[in-house]
Amino acid sequence: MALRGVWQLQKLVVNYCDWGGSSRGIRAFMEAHLPAFKEKNPHLEVVTELVRGQHPNLKGIYKNHNERVVCVRNLPPEEILLQASRLRNSLGRKVVKLRTRHVTKRPSVQGTWTTDLKM
Repeated sequence: MALRGVWQLQKLVVNYCDWGGSSRGIRAFMEAHLPAFKEKNPHLEVVTELVRGQHPNLKGIYKNHNERVVCVRNLPPEEILLQASRLRNSLGRKVVKLRTRHVTKRPSVQGTWTTDLKM
């Protein structure tokens, strides 16, 4: 996803095994969908790494130095393309669980607003 017009995904690393059965889908993805994905995203550096004996995964490296790794074991090529697109479209921020629905640095002096009227 672009933040202020700048794509946040800097590098996409495709790890696969040339022998394992769980990498069958990613090998088909690299033949069929990866060249078109590279053409549509010229700002993105796509690197393929051969890692034997490991399950395949996609690793996204973002401009804020965060990494996201998605396991694509036994997935068809279309699902792998969807996962690569999701990595491209995300900002790379860590997921933060909100404690309340309303987040503020200065809470109200009068208290939180409610719909109940107490008389």
